[in-house]
Formats: sequence, structure tokens, C-alpha cells
Amino acid sequence: MLVYILIFSAALIWFFSSKEQSSKNARRLFFFLFFLALFVGISDMLGGYDRYIYGEVFDLLSDDIDRGFSYTESPIMDYEKEFGYVFLNFILSHITSNRYIFIFFVTLIIYLLFFFSIKEYADNYPFACILFLALMFFFTFTYLREVIGVGVGWLSLKYIYERNLKRFLFLMLIAYSFHNSAIIFLPMYFIPIRKYKISLILTIMLVAFIIGLSPLPGALFSRFGELSGSEERVMQYAQDYEEAGLRIEYLLEVVVFLFIIFSQYKEIPQNKKSLVYLNCALMFCVILLFFVRSSSGGRLGWYYMIGIIALFTTIAMKVNRQRQVSTMLILLSCLLYGRILISWGIRAYPYKTFLTEGHREGDPVYQRYEYDPQYDSNKFYRPVFKWN
Repeated sequence: MLVYILIFSAALIWFFSSKEQSSKNARRLFFFLFFLALFVGISDMLGGYDRYIYGEVFDLLSDDIDRGFSYTESPIMDYEKEFGYVFLNFILSHITSNRYIFIFFVTLIIYLLFFFSIKEYADNYPFACILFLALMFFFTFTYLREVIGVGVGWLSLKYIYERNLKRFLFLMLIAYSFHNSAIIFLPMYFIPIRKYKISLILTIMLVAFIIGLSPLPGALFSRFGELSGSEERVMQYAQDYEEAGLRIEYLLEVVVFLFIIFSQYKEIPQNKKSLVYLNCALMFCVILLFFVRSSSGGRLGWYYMIGIIALFTTIAMKVNRQRQVSTMLILLSCLLYGRILISWGIRAYPYKTFLTEGHREGDPVYQRYEYDPQYDSNKFYRPVFKWN
């Protein structure tokens, strides 16, 4: 657990030691996120069973390519609707046959996307990284395909306040091609760019919460699966919705985020960029309330999470009483980071890289989902790079 605490502490030290003129140092941002990419990318199957699923599919595709078979007959075509992800697997299968190198490359792509977004939208890079660690960091270990979609989706935010529909839709198509859930970010472009009355916002939040308590979101999951051709996976989301019960943590997040936003509401700048950040952050809260009975609801809100990061850096850096606001948000980030770290337990630590043999003792995910025991004795028995 200590290594994770040190990572969060490094972000705090960066924030408190940086002066205002150096708070948007892109080089430091790049190196910090590059370190996170290395940390996540070389970890040994940490996070959950998704890594095993994506690793096995990639291994099978690479074997088919090596044997001269058509990739269209490979299990990767289970994701044929997410053609961007299929194409990425196809390209990387010509570079390596090793699942660890595949995951490493994908992780680098993910963090490069996040670098461009934070660089574009955040007013204070170290503060944005603190929020990123609290809200998104742990999920980059396992939800590779969806997180790529989120990273691409975040890039499209600028085209909302620039009112460039073509570029927005182009990036949305790319995000959708990696994970169909990206479609949930599409309405963001069509929300009028203005500051709404708090009474109206609270009404919308209440309606979203009431609907979230009903069976409707589960039915929408099922219907979306039929339309997208992803019935099996989406039906799992629908089942999770029925079994999860009320997610108190979603409700608490919304209450805290809205309290911070409303307490500084009058201070939020009236320019288009800030108002898009504001509306995006509010949509994040709406999504959490709408899927308050779903264990996957938080994942759907990831596309709007950039609004939280961008808005809160704006609030903390540009409004009055900066110190009080930033202190409150840092304490909240510590709580969120610690909650995930503690709840993940064996999924996150002890930390181990794929540079050493074997596996983590007592890891139930390994015991259940490891499909190739040879990786345990030799992580590089499959080619790291294909030279021919």
C-alpha cells in the first residue's frame, strides 16, 4: 500500500511546491503522467479479470496472425462493433505476441490521451493530477478498452465550446469504436451553454435520482445491448443493476460535488469554456444519480469526469477564497483515493511488476482467470517484439 501513498504524496508535494507561474508546466505534467503510465503499464495483471480477458483475446489473435489465418476468424471479432479496438489489436499483434507488452502499449496510449486533455483543460496541472488520482487512476489498471474511449471522449470537450460539431462527432465516433458506452457523452454537445438556476439543477438531480431508483435504467441497458449488438456484455450490466442495490457512495459523491459547486456558483466565470466545464460536471452528477442502483453507473460517468477535473481546478485557482476551496478539494481527493485503495485490497496491492516471475500469492483473480500457466514461469516466453 505504501507505494500508492507515495504516488499521491508526490502529487501533493508538486502542488504545494509549485508557484502560480509554474502550475501549468506541461513538461512536468508529461513526466508525472508518464511515470503513472509506467507504474500501471508494467504491473502484473493488477486490477481485475478484464486484463486476463483482453490478454487472452490478444494472444489468440497474435497466434492466428502468425499462422497466416484471417483475423476475422479470431475471438477479437467478438468486439467487431468496437472496430477501433479491433484495429488496435491487429496493429499491435504485428509488433508483439506478448500480452504484457500489449497492455503496456495500450496503457501508454491511455495516458497520452489524458495528458493532452489535462494540458488543454486544467488551470493547474498538479491540482488536476490530484483529482485524477482520486477519481480515475485505479480504473486505468483494468478497464483498458473503455478507458481509451474515455480518453478520446475527453479530447472532444473543446469542440463543444468551440461549437465544431464535425470534429466533435468525429472524435465521438473514434471513442465509440473503442467502447460503445461513449455514446452517453453525445448529448453534451447539445446542452445550451449557459449557467442555469440552482433550483432548476436541483430539480433535474431529483428527477434523475427518482428515475435511478426505478427499473428504467436497467431496461435502457438491455435495449442498448440489442441496438449495439453487445447483448451479452450489456445484459451483464443490466444484471448488475438489479443486484447492486442503492450505491450510497454515488449519492455521497453527488452531494459533496454539488455542495462545492453551489458554494462557489456565483464565482464561476461566464465564458463558454467555464460554462461547458460546469455543465459537464453537473452531467457527471446526473449520470451517477440516474444509475444509482448500478455497479456500472460510475463507469458511464467517466466520460463527464473531465468536467469535474476542469471545473474544480478553475474554482480552486480563479475564485475568491482559493485556499479554502483547494483545501476542501484536496481533503475530498484524499478520502476518495483512500476509499478505493482500501476497498480494492488484493486487487491493487501488494504491487508487483511483470519484470519478475511468478504471481501474487493469494490473488483470487489469478486463481480464477489465468488462462496460460506458462506466463507464471516465464513472462517473456512469447515474443516481446516480432523482428520478421
